[in-house]
Amino acid sequence: MTKGAANVNERVLIGYNSAKDGSTDLSAEIAALLKDSGMIPCVYGKNSLYADKIGAEIVETPGICNCIVTVGGDGTILKWGKIAAEFDLPLLGVNMGRLGFMATLEPHETERIPELIQGNAAVSRRMLLDCTVIRDEKKIFSETVINDVIVSRSSLSKLPEFIVSCGAAEVSRVRADGVILSTPTGSTAYSLSAGGPILSPDLECIEFTALCPHTLFNRPMIFSDKQPVTVNVCHYQDSKATFSVDGGKGIPFLDGDVLRLSRSEYNLCIIEAGGGFYGAIHNKLMTPIK
Repeated sequence: MTKGAANVNERVLIGYNSAKDGSTDLSAEIAALLKDSGMIPCVYGKNSLYADKIGAEIVETPGICNCIVTVGGDGTILKWGKIAAEFDLPLLGVNMGRLGFMATLEPHETERIPELIQGNAAVSRRMLLDCTVIRDEKKIFSETVINDVIVSRSSLSKLPEFIVSCGAAEVSRVRADGVILSTPTGSTAYSLSAGGPILSPDLECIEFTALCPHTLFNRPMIFSDKQPVTVNVCHYQDSKATFSVDGGKGIPFLDGDVLRLSRSEYNLCIIEAGGGFYGAIHNKLMTPIK
């Protein structure tokens, strides 16, 4: 699972949300656990400011590490997951958020971290998407997608018309609050709230869900990952739209812009704990409230 067979002197990158209460203290506990197991806890980027506080080594590149442990919620994984995918590092998430579909290890289970990252756990390999936006024949945006891309009307705007195509074929032309295009991993995020199905995270496809469409006939759709999916917008009476990736800041999406999604060359490997994906579904969504 981790790079190389030996576990002694492996570098483990700890990525955490320092703004979340308790995450720095928990990261310090994890760093101590790693040291006791003969591994080297490391920090990178903004977390380097807290290296002394948690007792970790500062690294200049994540590439010298063997895996990443995140401390936070799924939002923390969305940030560090792109680094993990770029450097082909498995990632283990400790959940300090509310649900945690990717961060499946709970804070009281941190003593399991050394054994989990040494290979005693299943690994879920997740497909990612590449998102590009073309304006006036120029690429103005490019980013890797873990969860989803949302193209939606701006606040107080009238409903634009969204045109979704798969390959060369137009699939949907609908006036709506917006459209969601997600990976299987993202099927439990905004798409689920909008009525989309839950997809097994090891599938390789693109999910399309409309947001409050102005039509009597609407169903989510699943596209193969073999062809790119594109979105255009036709504005209506000065309507305005934005797009965002993985819950990021909205960026203006103009008439004539083309948003293109295609299968990424990168994958994200999640170290599963606590029953993994289906355990999280059962415990956090399917269990009746008592």
